[in-house]
Amino acid sequence: MAKKCWLIKSEPNAYSIDDLRKDGKTSWDGVRNYQARNFMRDDMKVGDLVLFYHSNAKPPGVAGVAKVSREARPDPTAWDPKDPHYDPRSNKADPTWMMVDVEFVEELPQLVSLDDLKSTKSLDGMLVTRRGQRLSIQPVDPEHFKIVRKLGKKKR
Repeated sequence: MAKKCWLIKSEPNAYSIDDLRKDGKTSWDGVRNYQARNFMRDDMKVGDLVLFYHSNAKPPGVAGVAKVSREARPDPTAWDPKDPHYDPRSNKADPTWMMVDVEFVEELPQLVSLDDLKSTKSLDGMLVTRRGQRLSIQPVDPEHFKIVRKLGKKKR
């Protein structure tokens, strides 16, 4: 079965590609959007490649590459009232929220900014370039993944 490609967003002041490099891997918890949860729960598999996108940054863009290292399981932050991602409607018997683990692969030498993504004709249709697209986890066409990775390694 072919590996899928993904884009995950994180604000760099919350968790950056540098943090992932330092940690080696992390649990991708705290996702509270049903469509993003469904991608994790139903579609993300070990070995799938991930574009690590810095959102709410100046400029926003793809900063590195990770891979899925553990498939979906219940997200325990949903049950911890002290956690900012607590959801009182979620319960252990029938968990609402899921998480996967991601592992560091590489930091791109050049950030591939959102403007770069939008201005690259061969990336037309990439979800992150669409106006109003705010999903924190989204599928990426494998060809788009290759192009973004190549752009991040290009000397400017």
